[in-house]
Amino acid sequence: MTGNTHRVAVLSDAETATGYRLAGAQVIEATPETALRTLEQAITEGGFGLIAVDTGLIPDPATATARVMRGRDLPILLPIPSLRDAFASDAVDAKAYMGKLVRDTIGFDIKL
Repeated sequence: MTGNTHRVAVLSDAETATGYRLAGAQVIEATPETALRTLEQAITEGGFGLIAVDTGLIPDPATATARVMRGRDLPILLPIPSLRDAFASDAVDAKAYMGKLVRDTIGFDIKL
């Protein structure tokens, strides 16, 4: 295949970045205060084809970056659920939350 090669990255907080790195993903770390600026910089300068965005940092990355994405086809911004949301102190049932993520992703439940 010839042509441009685009990279894939995950925009995440420092706490969950380690897990993504262990899985082999390129990680862009940010805080809630710096996330939008960091994402916009990755869009304009990073050469990424896909950026998975932790929704704990930016709940709706497509809307938040509409101005900088205007006229661009890439990168694709993929919102991914925040693990922090699953295990927050006010979460009623972390197991049910994770089960819903699996069900929404693959279309059925997996029970072990």
